[in-house]
Amino acid sequence: MSLPSATPKFRVAICGAGIGGLLLAITIGKFAGHDIQIDLYEAHDAITTAGAGVTVSRRTSKVMEELGIYEKISSVSYKPTSSSYGDKSRRSNSSQGGFRLTLENAPPAMHRQHLVDILTQHLPSSCRLHFNKRLTQYGNHSPRSFILRFADDSTATTDVLIGADGVHSSVRKTLFQTLDRDVVDPSKIGYYGDPSWTGTMVYRAVISANKLSQIDPNNVAFGGLIIFCGKGKHAVSYPILQGTLINIVAFVTDEQKAGTPFEGHWVSDVSQEEVQELYQDFDPAFENLLKCCENLSRWALHVVNELPLSTYGRVALIGDACHAMTPYLGAGAGQAMEDAFVLGRILAHPLTTLDNVPTALKVYQDVRLPFTQFVARESERTGRMYEIDAHRTYQGNEEMQAKKEQIVGQQNWGGNGGALAEWLEAEKKLQESYEVLSKPGVPNLYARLLCAHDVHA
Repeated sequence: MSLPSATPKFRVAICGAGIGGLLLAITIGKFAGHDIQIDLYEAHDAITTAGAGVTVSRRTSKVMEELGIYEKISSVSYKPTSSSYGDKSRRSNSSQGGFRLTLENAPPAMHRQHLVDILTQHLPSSCRLHFNKRLTQYGNHSPRSFILRFADDSTATTDVLIGADGVHSSVRKTLFQTLDRDVVDPSKIGYYGDPSWTGTMVYRAVISANKLSQIDPNNVAFGGLIIFCGKGKHAVSYPILQGTLINIVAFVTDEQKAGTPFEGHWVSDVSQEEVQELYQDFDPAFENLLKCCENLSRWALHVVNELPLSTYGRVALIGDACHAMTPYLGAGAGQAMEDAFVLGRILAHPLTTLDNVPTALKVYQDVRLPFTQFVARESERTGRMYEIDAHRTYQGNEEMQAKKEQIVGQQNWGGNGGALAEWLEAEKKLQESYEVLSKPGVPNLYARLLCAHDVHA
């Protein structure tokens, strides 16, 4: 950590105190100390999170280790002691074909709120937290700073703006609305700025493991992460909170509705009977899980369409604001944290100044955006596998077994060295970029490029 300076070298505003925004503040604080002033703006009156379960891959665990918070996170994670609990393979939705899959070496799972609470506890003293601040738009305050406008009619200023404000991101929306026509096709502004419905409805619940044991003590869900696959629908379950609760997520897809406008509330409560009807004649083990559900919610699954850029000038997007993806690889939260780690290290780097922030953010984009978009595409492809390519009929057990092996192979999506390797790549690119900018005659050109990157509201 660098020594504190009398005046921070620049100010960073992070919109969104979710998993990505929190980790970004932690990373900047750890590696920049008080050299960077952080303002973290949260739309609600407390730091909370939607959903219950979250898995933490080995890639992301290495980031936690680097930041010194892995031990705490590990202490509240659930890792099954055996990967062979119960029946590994059993046909579900048998009238149309299906199977149950237990993933070997599944990543540890934990309650999302526990993760958020741990991250909140590690916020640095250089971070100021602001509640009830929902960004509506931003614009130029001066050639070197932004003005932020919030729903409560208050304003603030900053030098660097990071959108960590989720799938509905106001930062993303404003960014694409204000880009020059030679940067983005005007007809695509809504496509990039607005979320897109996948045609999938997601049903979520958390049940008591004790309640399940009373009706089905040998249920396969006690053993770890289970995927119940079937035609046009599938479900996932895994224990959380040290095995005392079981997180359930069920998916029903209508591919013909993908990309169409969704009418109604994105999230609503539903009855147990509604979901049981959707999953009748499905896997008996999953039907027993549904019998234990008391509070079920239905979510219209939206994603962010693949963006042509994730940064422009001194504005950048991370996490769901940049690449909200389907949850079929359990990678969304992890990729948000990896975005935050790499971007935080870049901003905290001693060579990064307010003048060259656009170059620094471009390095972040070049290192992270291609990989996150690859993960998003792989997640979507995996979902189609889980639902057994709903419009295809499989002949015989051998073809179904091949599909199972293909799904297992999809779990090895993260083998590129992880965020630590990406940070080393980014640091090398930073040093190369700054060496170019320091050559005689370059500063004037760079100043013109900087002005061209300013976004006008």
